[in-house]
Amino acid sequence: MRSTLALLIVVLACWASHTYSEHHVGRNGFETLYMHLVPAVLVEHGGAPNGAGAGVEQLGLGAEPGHAGVESHASGEGHGAETEHRPTPLLEVPLPSSMPGPTWLSAPILGFFRAIDYRGEVPPGDGPRTALFNLQLFQVAAALLVLVLFSGVSGYVRTGRGGGVSRILAGWAMWVRDEMVYPEMGKELGRKFLPYFLCLFFFLLFMNALGLVPFGGTATASIFVTGAMALTTLAAMVVCGMVVQGPIAFWKNLVPEVPLALWPMMFVVELIGLFVKPFALMIRLFANMTGGHMVVLSFMGFIFFAAREWSTGVAWAASPAGVGFAVFIMIIESFVALVQAFVFTQLSIIFVHASIHPEH
Repeated sequence: MRSTLALLIVVLACWASHTYSEHHVGRNGFETLYMHLVPAVLVEHGGAPNGAGAGVEQLGLGAEPGHAGVESHASGEGHGAETEHRPTPLLEVPLPSSMPGPTWLSAPILGFFRAIDYRGEVPPGDGPRTALFNLQLFQVAAALLVLVLFSGVSGYVRTGRGGGVSRILAGWAMWVRDEMVYPEMGKELGRKFLPYFLCLFFFLLFMNALGLVPFGGTATASIFVTGAMALTTLAAMVVCGMVVQGPIAFWKNLVPEVPLALWPMMFVVELIGLFVKPFALMIRLFANMTGGHMVVLSFMGFIFFAAREWSTGVAWAASPAGVGFAVFIMIIESFVALVQAFVFTQLSIIFVHASIHPEH
């Protein structure tokens, strides 16, 4: 039952993302291809791109420089027709002329968060709102997977009864406890922090893994998502350190025993180091998850490059190698998804423990 419900969550998230995400349309095939790394806005009309009512959706590469392009004409009152040339795409899919433009799906936000809404298009009278993105679907899906799949783990640990999924996840949970949390923090202190680090590890793991399924998206390939996760680690470091050591002692203990003349300079250095640690977590996770997808897209893009530079026959001949290398990188990415969840969680454990016990 839990496995079926988990599969349904993944399918619904992928279907919603595919159905309601705004289509990526770049100036050429490579730009369109790599735009799939960018979070897509959720729209109400199936994701038609802006201005699609009178145009075509480009799915291929532009023609070589110097070749004749498709002309688009625009005229205004009192002015003659103006001709603009654009590269001929390798493949064009006509869109119905009656198709309406997309309407963004949005959610209300607190007024002071409006400053970070880079789109800034709020319907009059609706109050501060922000656009919803496809990556948020997979963040919600990852959280639901944690709740659904682990709902039977505690019962299995207590009674020894449960399905195969509960047994496997219980083994993973005990591995996180016995190999990550307890060796660093000790059993007594580690037991208090274990629920948080278990949630952190599996939430990151599921977000990483959802980017490997068809029509899925990797939330951790967004700098904003990894930045928010790093902020939780920073908050745990500061808050837990101040609770255990005391509000004043925590900031005082940032600096080790040094001559008084060096204390102000060392305090600045240690304060910078306090923020550099979660910043490194943010960059590491974002770069690794994004880099893998870029390599996969590069191998797939080589097929389109061969079609543009040489011929369709060369592209067909290169497609087995391009697809084969892309699949190979996808297999490696499944391992990277686990490794990056482990690294982020393990370093978070070390950083939080060091903040609680500065002598470590």
